[in-house]
Amino acid sequence: MEPIDLRSDTVTRPTSEMRRAIAEAMVGDDVYGEDPSINDLEEMSADIFGKEAALFVPSGTMANQVALLAHTNHGDNVIIGVGAHNYYYESGAGGALAGVQFTVVGTGGLFTARDVDEAVTLPDHHFAPTKLVCIENTHNRSGGRIFPIGDIEEISMFCRLWGISIHCDGARIFNAQVATGIPVKEYARHFDSICFCLSKGLGCPVGSILLGDKNFRDRAHRYRKMLGGGMRQAGFLAAAGIYALKHHVDRLAEDHENAKILAQAIAENPGFDVDPESIETNILNIGIRDSSINAYQFIFKADELGVRFTPRNKRQFRAVTNLDFEAEMIPRAAELMGEALEASRP
Repeated sequence: MEPIDLRSDTVTRPTSEMRRAIAEAMVGDDVYGEDPSINDLEEMSADIFGKEAALFVPSGTMANQVALLAHTNHGDNVIIGVGAHNYYYESGAGGALAGVQFTVVGTGGLFTARDVDEAVTLPDHHFAPTKLVCIENTHNRSGGRIFPIGDIEEISMFCRLWGISIHCDGARIFNAQVATGIPVKEYARHFDSICFCLSKGLGCPVGSILLGDKNFRDRAHRYRKMLGGGMRQAGFLAAAGIYALKHHVDRLAEDHENAKILAQAIAENPGFDVDPESIETNILNIGIRDSSINAYQFIFKADELGVRFTPRNKRQFRAVTNLDFEAEMIPRAAELMGEALEASRP
């Protein structure tokens, strides 16, 4: 029996219909701008998000790093939320590649225009000039939290008033759309650039899209090349993205529902700390109440039994519902978690 894999929504495999779209894709050399499937995906994405232009890149990390490079110069300051992906999970690339420093604001990945106002550096050469604000929506590390649209609007207005660019790491922005009913186009209009991931909830094997105006795309295209992100006959990957945008967006609601039901099942075990009412999208942060049990040891035992998770720290781990996780797996997953917890006791 295959393990129940809740490590991430990146572990999904292409459906048979997506594989068919991949096999039938028209391809060309995208470095020359001649791959018809890449061009179609970029045009389709720009239309969905209401942006002038889009750029296909291999990963969400590259999308974020290209955005940092395109919006800033070495030595600039970037304001971000606590636990932001481009600060926490991208191997120090912001400092190493873009040469920026980060100012972290807010709590739980969220922040307000007032937080930005207080963090903006003074126009004095003693300080790194603040050139960019980055918002992550939904916010991975805080458990798939949705960044409130009202706060986004106020932050955007502040940035435009002070000539500061604003970027959205929207790797899971379609989860926000499905959960709130707010179209991604409405989210996107508040940002100078926004990216989304094809290989998470949308179920594609590879790729992200970075969007902005035509001048931004031109700068981003150069940095994509610089980082080694130019690919040749990548239309096979783009065909999966086109299929996903047509067929896999609305079904994210199933992942959200499964996450809530899974949280309720887990909460019945007093050994775990999870609040079903706090689940907004498809990510659960689950604590272990017994301080003698290490989350890493629990995850090792759970893997042996056939259910997989990702550690957050020694006391907490993450579960992410996804395209390959079905509702009928929930009772078995909760049962195996209980067995793994008992097996982890010293």
